[in-house]
Amino acid sequence: MAVRVFGCNHIAIEVDDVEKAVAFYSDVFNLEMLRDGGEGAAWCKLGEHQFLAIFKVDEIQPDRWKHFGIMVRDEDQIAEVREKITKKYGLKTEPPFRCDFRDPWGNRIQVVDLHDESVVWLEPYQEVQKVGAKLPD
Repeated sequence: MAVRVFGCNHIAIEVDDVEKAVAFYSDVFNLEMLRDGGEGAAWCKLGEHQFLAIFKVDEIQPDRWKHFGIMVRDEDQIAEVREKITKKYGLKTEPPFRCDFRDPWGNRIQVVDLHDESVVWLEPYQEVQKVGAKLPD
């Protein structure tokens, strides 16, 4: 029997202040807190079947290219994220992408929307069908 991957279960990031990180991700992306992870960790819901695991570390060591992507509905929501991270948090976007940035702990995030070319991979997901995203032919 061949292994069948159904998606990504979670993404883990490292921060030096879990409470501030939860507040940041809740504010910027309106993420729902699933539960307190104990031992300096927290879990936030990302979509229907994934979560963001936030772990406390003593020393932050940002990566150069590793990143994760968060998908929002459309270009207006990308603009909303871009506005909040630059104006409220003083973060810079990383060109040439529409909305790549590093959070206050150095974790790189790429914000994309349902209309990106990669949306074809999401066709079978109910959440994509619910919002009525138009998929490329």
